[in-house]
Amino acid sequence: MKKKTTETPAPTVGGNWWDKLGKPQYGGAMVIRASRNIVNFDPYNNEMLTTLQTAWMERLHADDWTMDPAVFDYKPLWHPPQYLKGQLAESWELTGPSTFVAHLRKGIHWQDIPPANGREVIAEDIVFHFNRLYGLGGGFTQPSPFHKATFAFQELASVTAADRYTVVFNWKIPSPELITEAMLDVKLSLCLENPDAVKKWGDLNDWHHAIGTGPFILKDFVSESHAVLVKNPHYWGHDERYPQNQLPYIDTIKYIYVPDNAAALAEMCAGKIDIIDVVSPVQAQAVKKTNPEILQIPTPLPPTITLDPRLDVAPFNDIRVRKAMQMAIDLPAIARDYYHGTVEPYPDTITSRYMQKFGFGFAYEEWPQDLKQEYAYNPVAARELLADAGYPNGFKTNIVADAAGDMALMHIVKGYFAAIGIDMDIRPMETAAWQSFVQINHQHDQLAHRPAGPLGKTSAPLMDLNRFQTGAFVNYQMISDPVFDALCGKAMAAANIDEVKQIFRDANEYVARQHFAVSLLQPMSYSLCQPWVKGFNAQFGSSWGAAGGPGMLSFYLGRFWINHELKKSMGH
Repeated sequence: MKKKTTETPAPTVGGNWWDKLGKPQYGGAMVIRASRNIVNFDPYNNEMLTTLQTAWMERLHADDWTMDPAVFDYKPLWHPPQYLKGQLAESWELTGPSTFVAHLRKGIHWQDIPPANGREVIAEDIVFHFNRLYGLGGGFTQPSPFHKATFAFQELASVTAADRYTVVFNWKIPSPELITEAMLDVKLSLCLENPDAVKKWGDLNDWHHAIGTGPFILKDFVSESHAVLVKNPHYWGHDERYPQNQLPYIDTIKYIYVPDNAAALAEMCAGKIDIIDVVSPVQAQAVKKTNPEILQIPTPLPPTITLDPRLDVAPFNDIRVRKAMQMAIDLPAIARDYYHGTVEPYPDTITSRYMQKFGFGFAYEEWPQDLKQEYAYNPVAARELLADAGYPNGFKTNIVADAAGDMALMHIVKGYFAAIGIDMDIRPMETAAWQSFVQINHQHDQLAHRPAGPLGKTSAPLMDLNRFQTGAFVNYQMISDPVFDALCGKAMAAANIDEVKQIFRDANEYVARQHFAVSLLQPMSYSLCQPWVKGFNAQFGSSWGAAGGPGMLSFYLGRFWINHELKKSMGH
């Protein structure tokens, strides 16, 4: 049961599509804005902790650098298998409904840093990683507490080395779609650490112990200040567009911690920062007026902003309360007045409307009229629902909000809630503390909010279903719904992708009708890039990100380059 791993578009007439970018140049330094403090250096840890580990660690697969962005632009979280190629793996295949086999490239070496000392990467290194994260053997009897409930991998039975360059993954369930999604995802936990380093130091929490196979080496790090990555002179990779060119092109990558958006944009406008991700439409418009030369790349694919109630506690275990909260909010007014018309004024369910093109969406326009009414602004009906639920005078509540989220929007929602008698106290919390308090320990007792909520997703489809499944690590809302769990089970056992799509359609509508989360809107976001930076197109995980860490740094940063003449001509 072979599965193709690549799809390469035919060259354009008269040359390749990338010829317009010019021929790559070596050298120089790039500065990227880090909006959050970098705290994690080990894939064993919670992958929602901010990290840059993918700059020196690599995974089995990667994106296709030769793919024309007009065909697929790699901006969403999910990169379908037909648009992927091998990185550490030369190829892979499904040899049965529950067996995934990866064939490693020969001649790839760990960075020349003790204790790895540049030795070759072998299949046992891959086995070590999965044993360590999921407690599958090799001395690891328990999974990482941060990965024990990771989607799909709780169904992984064993990982073995068939020979020096072949790794065999055996799963407990016969589900080709599930296995393919899991193995070819952009999750940080798929990045491979050096076993020698773990054996010597026990873990990789100290940044000095960063070792990988990637194009950059972590040279310097100061918390809440900067991280400096320098070129790995012995990197194995070559540019697929120019196969004679050894990677990387850039000598130094520096991440600078600038939490304040205004300060970061000022540095960008002064030419001191090369790339900034997750810029709001209002901020982007302001930069366009003062610095029209800065490239602005729309990325309309972040998750929908949500308020996430705990469904195992009152009053949120009553669907009438959840409906009332949704109907209290005027989404079209927020789209018009807060976002200045840059977003569509519609709520979302599990998946973003972007996923419609892959057959996994459930766009608002397709919703039945009775369902649309449950999301329409109607404060009178909202108050009646609260009264029916036993709260005629409303109630007091609180929301534990990741401070990296949109606090101004939370205050707008607070005002809407107040109009129907709900008094919501907003409690901001720094990202790492929020993850510990809410996602890991479930210490919140009412509502939660984070920048990447559970609706409007563009992740791998089956992974998105898992977010509401009973007991899932990402299910910090403590949802336990047997109907939804049954839909998840059917999707995991589906015989083909068409079955999965139909089940997903049903699950999308079910989540919308159950009001598992309060849907706000899916805002437009922009990535800003200096014109001398070549190759950057706001590909997901290529520079920064909204949560956790960028998942594809080694692939993209190794291929970006700087047009030195253009930069100099612009006075920088």
